[in-house]
Amino acid sequence: MSILSAIRENMDSLHPKERELAAFMLEQPREAVQLSITELARRAGGSTSTVSRFCRTFHFRNFPEFKRQLAAELAGSPMPAQYQDIVAGNPLPDIVHAITANHLRSLADTTRLFDLEQLRRAIGGLHRAARIDLYGSGTSGLVAQDFWSKLIRIGKAAAAFSDPHMQLTSASSLSPNDAAIGISYSGETPETIHSLRSAAERGALTISITGFGTNTLASMADVSLFTSTAEAGMRRGDMASRMAALHVVDILFTGLVSEHFDEYVPRLERSFQTVRKYTSKKEKQPR
Repeated sequence: MSILSAIRENMDSLHPKERELAAFMLEQPREAVQLSITELARRAGGSTSTVSRFCRTFHFRNFPEFKRQLAAELAGSPMPAQYQDIVAGNPLPDIVHAITANHLRSLADTTRLFDLEQLRRAIGGLHRAARIDLYGSGTSGLVAQDFWSKLIRIGKAAAAFSDPHMQLTSASSLSPNDAAIGISYSGETPETIHSLRSAAERGALTISITGFGTNTLASMADVSLFTSTAEAGMRRGDMASRMAALHVVDILFTGLVSEHFDEYVPRLERSFQTVRKYTSKKEKQPR
């Protein structure tokens, strides 16, 4: 489960009392969601303030919200116990099944993490933005390029940057009327952090897309969106994490167009027809 995976991965960074609470959560998650905050604090040897701080560490406003999300995960459809790694000499049918299962779980885990209020804030900010910068390195840069290709189809002034100097150069010219999106699975990519911080200094709305859990990029953004983290450390070229980030991008784009249908759909149709006009058949050459 995404929340339990995030807790497990962040154990070392927690305060001692929070680590005791985390250990109880990992050992008995189904029991934990049945307890009140007072009962949970007593069972884990802490205080209610420890529980509240623990929930905020993992980006939940309070314990009831954390408990609802964890309960929803525990009640979800059965998934493989863990992501399946690359195996030497694996038969092709097994590879097809494993990669499909990895992607399906990544999408399901990411969907459970969605905070609809944060999604609405992101969509509203993107609609109002006069200009949108997208920052990402490596695989995250590919996700940024994908979002850029969608935004220009609906007439949004957008640009995607993977070069750290160009990220900062562009960020330095943003204004409070603009928005910047930083994409980083770890949330700790220095170049992306610096660029989003620079955009914030210019007053732009900042949006992060990161793996779930405590990380620098999410903590500094105005709007924080999360993806599944269970793929961390595996040898698969960030396949499932890339799919999860693209899932977030697709939802942002679809939500943006759906909410402002009359404005964006004609632009989308015009871009489609223009491309079709000049690529569907060979242009006649003048005689």
